[in-house]
Amino acid sequence: MNNKKRKISALGLCSGGLDSMLAGLVLRGQGVDVHWITFETPFFNAAKARRASKMTAIPLMVRPIFDVYLKMLRNPPAGYGKAMNPCRDCHALMFKLAGEIMRQEGFNFLFSGEVLGQRPLSQNKGALRYVEKHSGFAGYILRPLSAQILPATIPEEKGWVDRDLLLDIEGRSRKRQMQLAQQFGITDYPSPAGGCLLTDKGFSTRLRDLFAHQDDCTENELHLLKYGRHFRLNPEAKLIVGRTQRDNEHILKYHNPATDTVIDVKDYPGPTALIPGGAPDNSILLGASICAGYSKSPKLSPVDVVIQAGKKQKIIKVIAIQPDDVRKLMIT
Repeated sequence: MNNKKRKISALGLCSGGLDSMLAGLVLRGQGVDVHWITFETPFFNAAKARRASKMTAIPLMVRPIFDVYLKMLRNPPAGYGKAMNPCRDCHALMFKLAGEIMRQEGFNFLFSGEVLGQRPLSQNKGALRYVEKHSGFAGYILRPLSAQILPATIPEEKGWVDRDLLLDIEGRSRKRQMQLAQQFGITDYPSPAGGCLLTDKGFSTRLRDLFAHQDDCTENELHLLKYGRHFRLNPEAKLIVGRTQRDNEHILKYHNPATDTVIDVKDYPGPTALIPGGAPDNSILLGASICAGYSKSPKLSPVDVVIQAGKKQKIIKVIAIQPDDVRKLMIT
């Protein structure tokens, strides 16, 4: 008969920032078998979490969650922040998904690097309680960096972790975290600025426009919101015009060749433009004229523009419309 006590294990949400790293290391210092999970959508990726995992040797799981996240994002019960960031419902959803994996994989509890008061709107006591309640795993979510100033959790009550060895960090100062980082030998970590595009005003404006004009969207359509200038030609048609070569490359990377219309000025350097989902001829003509206006083609002279729609290609002549004349159409 094996009387060896099973090691306590915990699954943590990892953003890849310093607080995530410290939370994992504090628990590992108590002998807890620590693992991380991070989620990917078009709005945030796992790059920082992967880097943190490599630095700390804490194993990391990466899970894409586009469909379930988009459903929440369209109608978050707690609403949005200053932009299109549904922080409370985002955190609740992540803990819900992590909790399901916790049960499937046999982890004892969940944790995160959240610090009470560090983000006044999303990390106050009310917000943390909201997240616990709506995750479905209330009591099983430990926040090691602020645990001593929060209600005791099941892991603490059951003795899986020693509450006295957890921390009481509060507020926006990073001084104590930086001291801890030094103690753990962490010298290279990202700044505390968030990596979520939903907090970006410009991106959020484009996202609102997309939601207002489409009942559904693909993951690639959301990636396209990151690149180029966006114009609302009419309620059914939008134009994306690249600003840089990188924009041009990503516009082509994420477009749908079967349904989208690609626009290129033929004989002059200029941007790649895209009408997602295609459009009637009058909208394509307008889009081609706007595209020409951002190219090196001469003003007031007809220029050839290549229109690629599915497998069909044609060349049309347009007079360039200058950027100042279409600023009112820009989604800003």
